Amino acid sequence: MYKIIYTESYAKKAKKFAAKYPEVLPQYKKTSQLLEINPLHPSLRLHMLKGKHENYFSVSINLTYRITLDFLIREKKIFPIDVGTHEEV
Repeated sequence: MYKIIYTESYAKKAKKFAAKYPEVLPQYKKTSQLLEINPLHPSLRLHMLKGKHENYFSVSINLTYRITLDFLIREKKIFPIDVGTHEEV
């Protein structure tokens, strides 16, 4: 299994996301659980980002929302960086 490391910075962003989009929370929790079990699961749509976030990855919560990640496969650690719509993050 992988371990998600929640930084203080990310926790603040996740709290704002939860307040703004409470209807997405069940999907967010499911995405986080699946990410720890198998980050390569096809439903997460894990992919490397381009442009200013080229060293980071993204997984989809659904077609509208995503989580950006710093993803260390060798150490099996996942560091969420931001959460929001595709336009926001």
